[in-house]
Amino acid sequence: MNSLRKIGLSSNAAKNLRFMSQLGDLGSGAGKGGGGGGTIREAGGAFGKNEAAKEEEYFYKKQREQLVELKNHLHDEIAFHEEQIKRHQEAIARHKEGVKKIDKH
Repeated sequence: MNSLRKIGLSSNAAKNLRFMSQLGDLGSGAGKGGGGGGTIREAGGAFGKNEAAKEEEYFYKKQREQLVELKNHLHDEIAFHEEQIKRHQEAIARHKEGVKKIDKH
């Protein structure tokens, strides 16, 4: 789970990924690896499997959205730090010029 946090996933997202990887045959009813996710899922059958598939699709899309948001955030961070580097380099150049002026006197 720590490796998921290193790439910026929240602890809830990391827990969801871990939980989802531990489940058995989703929607097959309680006690059959499907777990007790609600009355329809507990009953199993076609409705349970359909609901499980919808749930999996929702979390897949949510994870994709989070990854896109993370990527955009990292691009913003990179742009910010590149701008800061530029400002610092300009300040260094100004200070070096100041030192040269002082040395000439």
